[in-house]
Amino acid sequence: MLPEPFAGWFGALQGWLFQTLVLPLLQVAGLAVYTEDAFNATEDFLWGALEIAVLAAVLLPLERRYPVERFARGSAVRTDVLYTLIHRLGLFPLFFFFTLRPLFDALQATLHLRGVPTPNLESLIPALAASPVASFLAYLVLLDLALYWIHRGQHAFGWWWALHSVHHSQRQMTFWTDNRNHLLDSVLTDSIFALIALLIGVPPAQFALLIVLPRMLESLAHANLRLSFGAIGERLLVSPRFHRLHHAIAASPRGDYRGANYAVLLPLWDLLFGTADFRPAPGATGIDDQLTGRDYGAGFWAQQWLGLKRLAGRG
Repeated sequence: MLPEPFAGWFGALQGWLFQTLVLPLLQVAGLAVYTEDAFNATEDFLWGALEIAVLAAVLLPLERRYPVERFARGSAVRTDVLYTLIHRLGLFPLFFFFTLRPLFDALQATLHLRGVPTPNLESLIPALAASPVASFLAYLVLLDLALYWIHRGQHAFGWWWALHSVHHSQRQMTFWTDNRNHLLDSVLTDSIFALIALLIGVPPAQFALLIVLPRMLESLAHANLRLSFGAIGERLLVSPRFHRLHHAIAASPRGDYRGANYAVLLPLWDLLFGTADFRPAPGATGIDDQLTGRDYGAGFWAQQWLGLKRLAGRG
């Protein structure tokens, strides 16, 4: 899926980093048995580093020039940077995809031996097999639909909201806020995402790009940026204005955990399922009960601990 010159450059960088740093560390630690896994992890790390570099280069200047609200970038934003480094340089979605894949392949083999068909997207729509671009776009749309319903679940179930509220508790939202998630929430969402990708037959070669592209657009959607895509564009792609209303205090959960604008990439899903709201978004973001003093934690460890306490019904 990558242009040939970029793919060659990227592969060379991956090989150099692996040979000069990762492989020697594995050998010193006596972990050479994990060489193949470490080579794949090196690719994941480079993807994440490239994402962060591009986002910072493009969105930081734009946020400074065209902010929705002006505030000093203090510890709250620095904590979001830490979340971004953990999630973008880590292995959450790819780990679950490649961990679940052998189990899924074994299940498919068992079903095949018993004569039970296990169709994937290309077998259901043969024309997709002839076009990698069309196949990629079809998988992107289906996975975006899955992410919409995962997001609905994060707001619909009280136990899940106990974790997802970490994400919504940011009062100084920037593009770094996209990855402000409780780690247990990430484990749940990424494992569900990986399982759905396996069920619909996403090729391993496409999976990394199917993660990277949505993540970069999600970061744009969270940016502290006065940006609308216009009356038509707002209905084609989630914009910072559209998503900010989802984070606005006035639109935050009030006990029944209903809201608006759940879509990750395509507002189409909000339009189809009656959750779209195209009103101008109010400026303040956060959760309503923060105004009455509820504490969601000022730093990474406090936010993780308080999320677990809420999950246990003690926070």
